[in-house]
Amino acid sequence: MALNDPIADALSKMTNAVRALNKTVTMKKSKLLISVLDKLKENSYVGSYEIIEDGKQGLVKVNLIGTINECFAIKPRTPVQIEDLESFEKRFLPAKDFGVLILTTNKGLLTHKEAKEQNVGGSLVAYCF
Repeated sequence: MALNDPIADALSKMTNAVRALNKTVTMKKSKLLISVLDKLKENSYVGSYEIIEDGKQGLVKVNLIGTINECFAIKPRTPVQIEDLESFEKRFLPAKDFGVLILTTNKGLLTHKEAKEQNVGGSLVAYCF
């Protein structure tokens, strides 16, 4: 069975694994997923991760630290200007300065805080708190 959105599948797997009190989760590798995991690791939502080459697409084994309440992809990937970013924070995050929105911009993958500092907009990819 082909997946329509591998990022959404991977993030929902992580959320379900944390709820089931699992310490690790394995999912299919993609470049965007690795970038999202880097941002989640910087913000202390996941621990380390290991890339496993299986001769095909590859797998990523993520060590969970149990700090995720919700972590989901945003569909459709909505384009956001910098002045509209706060309304999307209110929509997806439960409180001010709690959680992180992940955007893809022309400067790479950024959190909403980094996007505000660099004054760039982009497309929403995921949120986590």
